[in-house]
Amino acid sequence: MEFRVVQGDIATQSADALVNAAGTSLQMGSGVAGALRRGAGPEINDEAVSKGPVDLGEVAVTDAYDLDAEYVIHAAAMPHYGDGQATRESIRDATRNTLARADELGCESLVIPALGTGVAGFDLAEGARLICEEIAAYDPDSLADVRVIAYSDDAYETIGDVAASVRG
Repeated sequence: MEFRVVQGDIATQSADALVNAAGTSLQMGSGVAGALRRGAGPEINDEAVSKGPVDLGEVAVTDAYDLDAEYVIHAAAMPHYGDGQATRESIRDATRNTLARADELGCESLVIPALGTGVAGFDLAEGARLICEEIAAYDPDSLADVRVIAYSDDAYETIGDVAASVRG
């Protein structure tokens, strides 16, 4: 499917669903999770934690509260145990499960960050390639507007380059 790369703060995006780069406990700490928690309000963390823990690569859905979205899909690309590091498999599974859940919810728009590449330690370019490949290969039911979001200038450039190479 078609997708685009955008730059900004995920908590200020408008979409049917925003994606949290979550750990398996679904506890919303720093990075993307922290930005979404600050934008949504403290209730989102309470709801997320009540739905966890989830298996690595799985997702849970909460209300978006004060964010400009209907849902937040919490994609567990990193374990909250062991070394806490994301893997190729966990990033692919979390991305695939996010897309499927968004379709099940009837979402037309989705904003997804580079899952597993922050505190989870996975290389940004490689992680972005896995995510972009999964999105490109996905056959949507309702999804029509998928945006991969980067916060910094450097991340935006890296993800943009990767996305261009995946699209061919």
